Amino acid sequence: MSELSFAPEFDSAIPYMQRTRSYYLALGYDNPYVWAHYNNVPFTPLRKPLRASTLALITTAVPYDPSKGDQGPGAPYNAQAKFYEPYAMITLGDPDLRIAHVGIDRQHANLSEMACWFPLKAARQAVLDRRIAKLAPRFYGLPTNRSQRHTLENDAPRILEMCQTDGVDVAILIPNCPICHQSISLLARYLENAGLSTVIVGAAKDIVEYCGVPRFVFNDFPLGNAAARPQDPQSQSITFNLALDVLEMAP
Repeated sequence: MSELSFAPEFDSAIPYMQRTRSYYLALGYDNPYVWAHYNNVPFTPLRKPLRASTLALITTAVPYDPSKGDQGPGAPYNAQAKFYEPYAMITLGDPDLRIAHVGIDRQHANLSEMACWFPLKAARQAVLDRRIAKLAPRFYGLPTNRSQRHTLENDAPRILEMCQTDGVDVAILIPNCPICHQSISLLARYLENAGLSTVIVGAAKDIVEYCGVPRFVFNDFPLGNAAARPQDPQSQSITFNLALDVLEMAP
């Protein structure tokens, strides 16, 4: 009989939900956080060819505000920089989005290169390559909120309204922290139910799959770097185009 050849135990996605539960139980809480979970998944096929579609980017990153403390590379968790209302910013120009306000992998993630968590350059290249018709005039920021009810009843409707105002057909959503992945998953479901096609590019596989979303590109990268490897334009391009492929080819 030939020797069994199994993959090493570490060759699996990090169980973020289990780690979170264990953390709160260790702190003495007897009711650890309950993650969003659905039996059914909404799915909206593309309403038009991808090359004729307007694409929006949705992020949990926040525009840099120097009055709100250290948010640069190496910054510790900075709750002062958090935002609590959905926002929209113009896609033209060079926005400066930071992720010091969320619980990410500060030991392994790159916090100096925005392309690792917000693929605006790759999206612009997709327009030049004629993979999509155009970017929406604005991109959108979704607050990270532990309250699923608040996300679904307050934040998601506002993001949907922004998308509809801007004529969005499809959206790519990029979360950062574990709760970000849940909030983004809830938003993706909400947008799909409203007739928009979505795909999430994320690093917390268990949270997104447990919630139940129509399309998901899993990158086994540190939290905060789901969009690409740092200083690797090829990685940025491959990841973004894979997300477009999923939008285009998912049945």
